[in-house]
Amino acid sequence: MHDGYAYCEIRLLFFYLKSLLRKIIFLRMTKNNEWWRGCVMYQVYPRSYCDANGDGIGDLRGIISKLDYIASLGVDAVWISPFFKSPMKDFGYDVSDYRDVDPIFGSIQDFLELLKEAHRLGLKILIDQVWSHTSDQHRWFKDSRQCRSNHMADWYIWADPQPDGTPPNNWMSYQVGPAWTWDGRRRQYYLHHYIPEQPALNLRNPNVRQEIKNTAAFWLDLGVDGFRVDALHTHIYDKDLRSNPARAGNNFNNSRDVPDSNPMSFQDRIYTVNTPENIVWVEEIREHINKWEGRCLLAEVGGDNTEKDAVDYCQTDKRMHMAYSYGLVKSDMSKKCLTKTIGKVEEIIDDGWMCWSIGNHDIKRVLNRVNPHYADKAALAKYLMALLLSLRGTPCIYQGEELGLPQAELAFEDLVNPFDISLYPDHMGSDGARTPMPWMKTAPNAGFSNTTHKTWLPIPPGHVALAADRQEKDEQSILNEYKRFIAWRKGQDILLTGAFEFVEADGDILAYMRSLDDKKMLCVFNTSDSPASWNYDVDGLEAMEEVNHNASYDGKGFELAPYGYGFFRLTK
Repeated sequence: MHDGYAYCEIRLLFFYLKSLLRKIIFLRMTKNNEWWRGCVMYQVYPRSYCDANGDGIGDLRGIISKLDYIASLGVDAVWISPFFKSPMKDFGYDVSDYRDVDPIFGSIQDFLELLKEAHRLGLKILIDQVWSHTSDQHRWFKDSRQCRSNHMADWYIWADPQPDGTPPNNWMSYQVGPAWTWDGRRRQYYLHHYIPEQPALNLRNPNVRQEIKNTAAFWLDLGVDGFRVDALHTHIYDKDLRSNPARAGNNFNNSRDVPDSNPMSFQDRIYTVNTPENIVWVEEIREHINKWEGRCLLAEVGGDNTEKDAVDYCQTDKRMHMAYSYGLVKSDMSKKCLTKTIGKVEEIIDDGWMCWSIGNHDIKRVLNRVNPHYADKAALAKYLMALLLSLRGTPCIYQGEELGLPQAELAFEDLVNPFDISLYPDHMGSDGARTPMPWMKTAPNAGFSNTTHKTWLPIPPGHVALAADRQEKDEQSILNEYKRFIAWRKGQDILLTGAFEFVEADGDILAYMRSLDDKKMLCVFNTSDSPASWNYDVDGLEAMEEVNHNASYDGKGFELAPYGYGFFRLTK
């Protein structure tokens, strides 16, 4: 009995110290002006945002023309997907020159103007950096494949075939199929985690590492505020090229970054992603970035346990400032999924900081993952917004979520993304989430482009009805609800940096407490499409009416409409 009490005392002390540590971190954050903690980010996919030159493809000057709109949302930072020189086999994620802008998007001068105007409006700019691989058209790879003895021979990952000519091991690519492609000139295979036109860089090579640092310095010296680092989990491979073991059982879940239709999912990828050496490389990059004051590193982290892996990359002040996983962006956002994913992060995050998102340019839009047949899309979109913007961490909004855009249903002949095409019809997540933004309901191409021919992806009629100009005039629109909520959130320090704790609630109701110093806020959500109630009797619970949506409290319990939500201040 006494041993049991002692154990409880130890656990209570542990949780007290953990809470104290978080308060110290928050105080330090305030003093050091760590702007990325609790800010709101907005992702722009350039090809689909706005086309200023009429070629049917979005560009940098198009983004410049919409910076006032972005600023009007109340967001603090903008993450811009790749705009660098590229053959566009993977639409910019196959880079052929890290330090120049592809003519499709404009010029370096256009980017400098974008940066200047964004900073004038108080917006931070993060740009994508693809350091795990290049295009096969990059001069480095062209030199590397010439022979086995030149100065760049080992800048990529080359390996001899097995005696029977087959690839060096069983590693699979995200594209579906072996991660190795034969090169007749060197009579070796080269590694690619994605399509064959994206050879993997050898980041064990100190010369390659230095060149990546030089690339980072180039953009930081121009004034960018940070980087979103693409596919961080794939940067360092197993040096012995050992084959991955087969995955035990058939336990597919949202913590994995590949669908079960991809044969890669049948492996435990212990030798291809999130290797221990990756952390050493991450700390080296962070030390380099620290030479520029006030900059931020955001990591994309995939793998077999993305919540844990993401947390690993952002813990301690020697690694990434933030990381995000696939736990929410791939999920149906059910109460079970939310409590599992968020709970796992909160259990282990300690001094780390998560970036939460519910969608991006690679994943089916959230309104088609969460109860896709539910009729009241506006209520569903507002609920998802309030949930995202009240979690502990930095929320990232993907363009079009503020308009409530659903996934575009495209015909097979309209698809252009190689991943969507290879996994058709099971995937179709990328292209359907990347269709052009609808700006004006009655304009040609919904105001995205003045071209008289086809845009790079079609604009669905259902998206045109949700155009920004139409929603700006409607006080109850999804767009205006985003603006109101973000403005309100800015005044709530408790949501920006406060601690997080789940509160046990009935049925489909999700509840959590945010707290900071002596202040507490209860956040309550109905995660279902049916009315819900919850008996919860506590003194001094005061509704924050300006942001409540179909949620009421009578002093003894809650009543919530389908996808209703409410925020309540504890005054005692």
